[in-house]
Amino acid sequence: MARPAARGDSEPDPQARGEAVTSRGPADMNVLDLARWQFGIVTTYHFLFVPLTIGLSLLIALTQTVWYRTGTPKYLQMTKFWGKLFLINFAMGVVTGIVQEFQFGMNWSAYSRFVGDVFGAPLAIEAIVAFFLEATFLGLWIFGWDRLPKLIHLGCIWAVAIGTNLSAFFILAANSWMQHPVGFRFNPERGRAELTSLWAVLDNVTNRVAFLHVLTGAFISAAAFIIGIAAWHLRRRRHVEVMRESLRMGCVVALLFGVLVTVTGDIQAKIMTDQQPMKMAAAEAIYDTQGSASFSVFTIGSLDGREEVFSVRIPHLLSVLAEGNLNAEVEGINDVQRDAEARFGPGDYRPIIPVTYWGFRLMIGFGIVTTLLALVGLWLIRGGRLPESPWFYRIAVWTIPFPLIANSFGWLFTEMGRQPWVVYGLLFTRDGVSTSIGTGLAATSVFGLALLYLVLAVVEIRLLIRYARAGPEEPGDTGADAARQDERPLPFAY
Repeated sequence: MARPAARGDSEPDPQARGEAVTSRGPADMNVLDLARWQFGIVTTYHFLFVPLTIGLSLLIALTQTVWYRTGTPKYLQMTKFWGKLFLINFAMGVVTGIVQEFQFGMNWSAYSRFVGDVFGAPLAIEAIVAFFLEATFLGLWIFGWDRLPKLIHLGCIWAVAIGTNLSAFFILAANSWMQHPVGFRFNPERGRAELTSLWAVLDNVTNRVAFLHVLTGAFISAAAFIIGIAAWHLRRRRHVEVMRESLRMGCVVALLFGVLVTVTGDIQAKIMTDQQPMKMAAAEAIYDTQGSASFSVFTIGSLDGREEVFSVRIPHLLSVLAEGNLNAEVEGINDVQRDAEARFGPGDYRPIIPVTYWGFRLMIGFGIVTTLLALVGLWLIRGGRLPESPWFYRIAVWTIPFPLIANSFGWLFTEMGRQPWVVYGLLFTRDGVSTSIGTGLAATSVFGLALLYLVLAVVEIRLLIRYARAGPEEPGDTGADAARQDERPLPFAY
């Protein structure tokens, strides 16, 4: 049974794809597994910096805007303090992002040849327009505090924030094409997909909702980062005025975007059910089609969900997530497997069920914690108060990585749930790996990059802790001396 095309997009005809869904032959599974591990390690590590960069850039632009309009010193202190931490994170993100792109030519050359004509446009736009926009204006912002007029300097950080978000949009357009390929034709002579409509790729319904979902998750990550560091200082009653305002900003942002990430996630789940029914079935480890399907918050049993000993379930929730109807049917893994074999030929079209099942739940769980913390925080600081309980401060600090973990599990679910496809319905993952690399070279690359990233992680964490503990610069006494101190350029961590 073929699924209907998702809202407004036309699904490519499997018969027209011809060789696109056929295998080149069995790849060396050792090389394939190593290539997948390397891509997973590099991508997961790189994406730890992306949400913070996206979220912090806009929040810093907002605080500088408030300072520009009000002249209140605490907002300038907030801008410079969070700006230092943003710069450290941005620099590390650039370094790891470069390696991310090199992977396509090293371990995934067959995949690169297949998607290159389609991916070339959005990734080129991202590099030429978005990245250079944010990199250029970031330099002007760093060194322009005492050199540029205040309004132009403010415009620089807004250009950085806009460029950062545009960068995310174009990269997600490329990823969304892998989830739901549109705006192309398959060339059987060259054995690759060729772009026919750039607008269809950019306006892909999958990209629209994925972009909003990633943005909302990014703001929660930035908010948790701000909440935790502000709480660390407030517990010690340091920089109280600046950190109390930072805590309030972080809690408001986390609560607002905690609601929005739920809404965008719900929309994405329904689109995912239309486009990749196997992924939704694997998210609940539901093997047979069910109506009024419940959602298990927690389950004790076999990892693949076949045998259940105990579970905590919310009635009808899976049907609501999948179709927006309490009594809707949700296709099971076995039924989707039969449909896939009928469309694409014999094979195993199931992802690794424990990864999708627990990845989906851990994504939701870690995200909810930050939203609840923000709600509690806003109650505790109402009326200009400061939280009295040391437990709030401790929990706030330990919650800093929770949204980043939620983002990582979300991408793990998204990418692993698409397997065995690297481009859904067009190219198997095993057919995207390079054929010219051996096991030894692949293993050396994996362990070498893992070791390098471990060193970079130590550097990143030490720099962040050092500058976070130092706190914001205190303004001078009064008058011109204070103004000169406030206008000093930010020290760049690198």
